[in-house]
Amino acid sequence: MTTPSLQQIVEGALFAAGGPLTLEQLQTLFPEEGRPERADLLEVIAVLSADYTGRGIEIAQVAGGWRVQVRALVAPWVGRLWDEKPARYSRALLETLALIAYRQPITRGEIEDIRGVAVTTQIVKTLSEREWIRVVGHRDVPGRPALFATTRKFLDYFGLRSLNDLPTLAELRDPAFLGDDLDLADPNPPGLEQPLNPLPGA
Repeated sequence: MTTPSLQQIVEGALFAAGGPLTLEQLQTLFPEEGRPERADLLEVIAVLSADYTGRGIEIAQVAGGWRVQVRALVAPWVGRLWDEKPARYSRALLETLALIAYRQPITRGEIEDIRGVAVTTQIVKTLSEREWIRVVGHRDVPGRPALFATTRKFLDYFGLRSLNDLPTLAELRDPAFLGDDLDLADPNPPGLEQPLNPLPGA
């Protein structure tokens, strides 16, 4: 049987993994006495990336390592392979996630102070179940509220290598940067959020 090349093995692993692979994980695919060096793996990944230029897939580096993914350019067509619609998130949830990403670590109360509305338990539950946020400690104040921060899965999902790759606030304010494909649910669905300190009789 012909022995596959290092490039073939790495390419096959990235296709089959279903998620990002680190260099260390790629090294474990080989016997200890014949494991490739990190530099060799990086060279192979660079060659594969060049091979994919102009194609419908690409190799992307995210926080969790490297992965093969569909290019954003063709994603609208590829997405039609699945009957289920992509998850839709409320504006309240996305604003909460953005504040955690940019102000972490941050407490629920601090998020509410900035947004001026309550952060519901459902929002925190949804973000936690997606494994986009986690509790990283507690603020040393009465009640010791939980401190929230984003996770590696958050970075991987949004195609970021680190928090330094987050768009600047100026970019977020630019409609051309956001585009028209952000699928938001009703920004204020019934029961999702309630104003803090409502006016009497409201």
